[in-house]
Amino acid sequence: MPDLSHAMLRDAHGLGHEARVHSDDHAALKLWLRLLSCSKQLETEVRRRLRARFGVSIARFDYLAQLYRYGEGLKMRDLSQHLMVTGGNVTGLTDELTREGLVLREASTTDKRSRIVRLTPKGREAFEAMAQAHEQWILELFGNMTDKQMQQLYTQLGILRVHLTHHDFSEDSA
Repeated sequence: MPDLSHAMLRDAHGLGHEARVHSDDHAALKLWLRLLSCSKQLETEVRRRLRARFGVSIARFDYLAQLYRYGEGLKMRDLSQHLMVTGGNVTGLTDELTREGLVLREASTTDKRSRIVRLTPKGREAFEAMAQAHEQWILELFGNMTDKQMQQLYTQLGILRVHLTHHDFSEDSA
């Protein structure tokens, strides 16, 4: 397997954003471009497969995933925060998915000004089919990595995530 890994690494240097990297560039820059390239490729492929198999956008999939995760439903405002999109985007998707019978809006029992959005049984069934396919795609896309390699990468990215979350970069970027 080492020969295959080295060949794959050589091939990766000429792809996408990484084609801009020079051998004397900082390791952090090379890593940034590799992460960006991988993330973009993974997202593009998942987006393509969702559209081809289910006729849905990744935004719809994410929306349904949040409602599935919160079975009791979410206030529109909370759904917007979970998805990190504007309220207008959530309202538009909610309107479409309501017309399709995948979600329903109900008045909040605790706040009459708020609406709770929930999956309908049809929406739950549709999302479960998408989630099952999505899981298989992710397994396939990461299929060339061993469990140990995936765990190591997960751990290292976790360290980076903690650093990015807890470091105040506002003074550094001025």
